[in-house]
Amino acid sequence: MKEASTVEIHPSAIVDPHAELDQDVKIGPYCVIGAHVKIGRGTVIKSHVVIEGHTQVGERNTIHPFVSIGAPPQDIGYKGEDTRVIIGNGNIVREYATIHRATTKQDWVTLVGDNNYIMAYAHIAHDCTLGNNIIMSNVATLGGHITIGDHAILGGLVAVHQFVRIGAYSFLGGKSGVDRDVPPFMIIAGERAKLYGVNRLGLKRHGFSPKVIEGLKRAFRIIWRENRSFKEGISQVRREINSFPELEILLGFFEGSKRGVLR
Repeated sequence: MKEASTVEIHPSAIVDPHAELDQDVKIGPYCVIGAHVKIGRGTVIKSHVVIEGHTQVGERNTIHPFVSIGAPPQDIGYKGEDTRVIIGNGNIVREYATIHRATTKQDWVTLVGDNNYIMAYAHIAHDCTLGNNIIMSNVATLGGHITIGDHAILGGLVAVHQFVRIGAYSFLGGKSGVDRDVPPFMIIAGERAKLYGVNRLGLKRHGFSPKVIEGLKRAFRIIWRENRSFKEGISQVRREINSFPELEILLGFFEGSKRGVLR
């Protein structure tokens, strides 16, 4: 085991001798840490946690009891290949959450960025890519190959279809069923999710100016509320609203959609 001198491992934990543990890592009771696992400085793993596969966990993460990281993907085509999980720094992963390793169908890696809060029983499936400062509330569930932008919030019991993209600073209301892309800066909700408008409160909390918020509201009305196709709406927005960075992010989001964008 490559282990720094300041590592603390509970006597009941099982840590493979080939695992790599950086300084100030703490491994609690009854944890199981696999051979190809790397854990960064200051990460605390509470108890009964299983980390397996080719998994890299960054610095200053806190992983609570009964979390599973790096287990094989729930994909019938997976044949045991050395796919990976990479988790950044400063994340909190609460009880019973699961983060699965990737398949070979995309980039061979499931990615979680920095400073995310993954609440109890949340599920991050194979090949997902999460940015930074995301909140996944209790039992929020991601299918495979999902991308989530920075500062998005997923309410409790949200279920997201595979290959969906969730834009930055969006808010997904509790129990929403999401089968199409969620634009950045917007609020969606509903058992079959619908788009309801700009995430005004969230944007205000993050320091967006009233001018930016009002510009996004105008774009929302033109694209979603005036009975146009998306193509027509985007063209109309470009004619009526002077460009600003957040508007370009919103309009550019449509270009990469595989499943379509929510209305």
